[in-house]
Amino acid sequence: MAENAFTIVKKKENVSVKRKKIVEIIPKLLLSPTFVVMVVFIYGFIFWTIYISMTDSKLMPNYRFVGLEQYLILFKEPRWWVAIKNLFIFSFLFVLLCVVIGLILAILLDQKIKGENVLLTIYLSPMAVSLIVTGVAWKWILNPELGLERFMQQLGFINFKFRWLVDPNMAIYTVVIAAVWQATGYAMALFLAGLRAIDNSLIEAAKVDGANMFQIYTRVIIPCLKPAFLSCVVILTHIAIKTFDLVMALTKGGPGYATDVPATFMYAFAFNRGRLALGAASAVIMFIVVISIIVPYLYIARERR
Repeated sequence: MAENAFTIVKKKENVSVKRKKIVEIIPKLLLSPTFVVMVVFIYGFIFWTIYISMTDSKLMPNYRFVGLEQYLILFKEPRWWVAIKNLFIFSFLFVLLCVVIGLILAILLDQKIKGENVLLTIYLSPMAVSLIVTGVAWKWILNPELGLERFMQQLGFINFKFRWLVDPNMAIYTVVIAAVWQATGYAMALFLAGLRAIDNSLIEAAKVDGANMFQIYTRVIIPCLKPAFLSCVVILTHIAIKTFDLVMALTKGGPGYATDVPATFMYAFAFNRGRLALGAASAVIMFIVVISIIVPYLYIARERR
């Protein structure tokens, strides 16, 4: 009898172990197709792009290995350096203005003003618009024949001129304006969340010590926003490096190639000029830059946890 009871208990334990194994395996089975697709279509194409950048591929892939020749050609290409210069100008102004304006808006909204929800909706609504739509809208606004310039002239300011969109020296700044308009709400949301997470006891203690509002913000509140600053700068820089849609919709890289950035350079050479390997080389450079920004950020975020 005791032996039968022992056998029954043993069988139940075996069934329980099998069920646990099934429970552990099922999620892996369900996720495996997604994992395979991700490996093939993300990491697979990354490695394929790296390899293509070391060949002499034209419009169609050619797998004859030429080493770093395409990278040497890339760094001798004047248009590439124009794209790099534009990227630095765009990234610096885009990140700086988004952070400054976003922080100011967040501080204002943190004062518990009336109509806060309405203002939040207004500031965040540009984020719901695609970059293509943003580019087209600002192209109309900045068009000398039907946008801001014509509107001001109709108001009586006959000598008013605003032709940055068609000026090779100023066109890149129109891209900055459009990008800042769209992304400032994101920066504001990050800073507002950071402000609302600050312990009020810190602020009260500073007031007791006789600190004025300027000192409270500069010595207490803003230092507490370091994580928000880091996240904001890293994410906005990542967006700036990959900027493509906005430039194509607003200027198409023009006038000439005055507003070229690495992403539009890659597109132009890989698909319009039929120099696939050179376009791949520029893509690899972009990938390395993005990784060099994202990996330290992820490491810092992990260490904080």
